[in-house]
Amino acid sequence: MSTAILTGPPVAGSSLESDLRALGFDVRAAGSAVDVPMLLDEVPAGRRVALVDPAFVGHVHSLRLALTDPRFPAASVPGALTARPEARAALDRALASAPVHAPGSGQPAEPLPDEAAAALQEAGIGVHRPELGVLVAEVAHDDDQRAAAQRSVDAVDGEDVRLRSAVKARDGFFTTFCISPYSRYLARWCARRDLTPNQVTTASLVTALIAAGCAATGSRPGFVAAGLLLLGSFVLDATDGQLARYALKYSTLGAWLDATFDRAKEYAFYAGLALGAARSDPADDVWALALGAMVLQTVRHVVDFSFNEANHDAQANTSPTAALSERLDNAGWTIWLRRMVVLPIGERWALIAVLTALTTPRITFVVLLVGCALAACYTTAGRVLRSLTRRAHRTDRAARALADLADSGPLAEAASRLLGGRRLPGPAAPALAFAGGVLVAAVAAFAPLGTVWPLLAALGYALLAGLAVAAPLKGPLDWLVPPVLRAAEYGTVLLLAARAESPGALPAAYGLVAAVAYHHYDTVYRIRGGTGAPPHLLVRAIGGQEGRTLAVTLAAALWLHGAGQGFTVALTVLAAVIAAVVLIESIRFWVSSHAPAVHDESGEPA
Repeated sequence: MSTAILTGPPVAGSSLESDLRALGFDVRAAGSAVDVPMLLDEVPAGRRVALVDPAFVGHVHSLRLALTDPRFPAASVPGALTARPEARAALDRALASAPVHAPGSGQPAEPLPDEAAAALQEAGIGVHRPELGVLVAEVAHDDDQRAAAQRSVDAVDGEDVRLRSAVKARDGFFTTFCISPYSRYLARWCARRDLTPNQVTTASLVTALIAAGCAATGSRPGFVAAGLLLLGSFVLDATDGQLARYALKYSTLGAWLDATFDRAKEYAFYAGLALGAARSDPADDVWALALGAMVLQTVRHVVDFSFNEANHDAQANTSPTAALSERLDNAGWTIWLRRMVVLPIGERWALIAVLTALTTPRITFVVLLVGCALAACYTTAGRVLRSLTRRAHRTDRAARALADLADSGPLAEAASRLLGGRRLPGPAAPALAFAGGVLVAAVAAFAPLGTVWPLLAALGYALLAGLAVAAPLKGPLDWLVPPVLRAAEYGTVLLLAARAESPGALPAAYGLVAAVAYHHYDTVYRIRGGTGAPPHLLVRAIGGQEGRTLAVTLAAALWLHGAGQGFTVALTVLAAVIAAVVLIESIRFWVSSHAPAVHDESGEPA
């Protein structure tokens, strides 16, 4: 249990002590401010501790925001301060330096929590100060101030503010107007029953997997049930984040589960549709479309991640195109049009659910591929234009993140040494990556099956990919390198499997790309969490993107003859090995990680 220390005797008639206990604090009252350090010493070092002025008047949710959010080592609102165990030593030093005034000294003093917060800030400890908006948090020094503050508290429904703030400030049209108006009440229902966001996230995954199973039946009732269950899964997906914000139950594990389960749900549903199509009509094989949808969606995400990582800490980061985009975002209806055209997760899942229930898997995939392709063209073109018109100096950290997202293995690293770290001119890095990708994909698409040509093209691709990442990726378009490499690797697997006569090659390729995509998403969320990419030993162990491409083309050269099973077996074994290695290391990391709990508040992912 956390401990709250009142920095003086409780005020008669105040509900402060009961409010703090309702928030889960063990409350102790000091005789005066000079007694606070002694009470603080009595609190075990592993506990969160809060300092609260007994004259505090405000909404309970103001205290909740300041004192219970697990994401910050220290947080404060007027009259209240909290410190997690990692900030306790700094709090002790801050109290020692704070100008505490003894009773009867005649000297007016700032509330001790505010003085301690200022001292923490001066000592370099980041003190989070939540946005309160219309919520009240102040220290009343006399009865008149207390009465006025209480009237301000009574004028605002704190629970309504809490419920509205559980919804993201920026979300897609479908989520904002079709899901959030009722899912936030479901989040509150879950909070009142002590359900955790992780439990809701897991329920969303289970619901989506059941939906995929219904789609796999291949019957019209199964497709209808699948569409309804997919919408239900998305309601729960929105609810878990709203529950985290409503109850302030953020966690590192929860952030990871929320991010990775979204991809697992969508891609499992694609597989269910493909199985259902085969069951309803054995001649209607849509595995290539399912794999194409997964490839396109994953590459879209890599475009988002790479662009954001390249620019979020860039200096002098200005662009006329970005300024125009910001003006359009303030132009009424264009806000929702621009959010819908990128086909974010809410719109995309609604589209998939409706098409699944009313049409066939083939139509569902064709419409999805067309929509996602148009959205990808729109977002990528806009970001390229921004990059070309932006005057920015990208940091070493951004270059390191892009290099990690490139996922280069031993072969590419060896090729990169040929340049000796020399900077490539202009857009040479993305041009080399693009040339390598076109080379290996074109040969995979058109070379005779069972020949060494795809293998030789993969060797050329490894050379060009290595040259592309030889120098720090700080050019205006260098953020394109990781998505181009993703498209090349996944596209090669797709093309070879689609051309193969080996039974089961496409489902095996689907499993392989899913395993590799998980590794790439895991890399992204580690970087976003501030912990850096996965260990380089792991990247080398699974070959890097060019090593895996070489392995697939080698399997094609050896076993892609006629209708034999060799190529399918090779893809299946490669998928199983990669999945086992990356899952074991990823689960170990996230369960034991001390990374900050990073939850996306900027809106829906693409």
